[in-house]
Amino acid sequence: MQLETLTAFFMWCSVINLSIYVVWVLFILLAPDFIYRVQTKWVPVSRGAFTVAMYAFMGAFKIVLIVFCIVPYASLLIIS
Repeated sequence: MQLETLTAFFMWCSVINLSIYVVWVLFILLAPDFIYRVQTKWVPVSRGAFTVAMYAFMGAFKIVLIVFCIVPYASLLIIS
């Protein structure tokens, strides 16, 4: 596989995943009650547990995003 192809892949992978993360954070910051109501229709959970779960998932998503998208992209930029 060409180096340019891999670089473009990781760039777009990073852009798409960062966009998902930003939308997720904006929803949690701007409409937390709406998100809580929608999610508790399927799984009854307390407000405190919901908040902890959302921040835990956001943290895990951010770590995975950095490790599997941004770091490979930066590495490919450095070696090209």
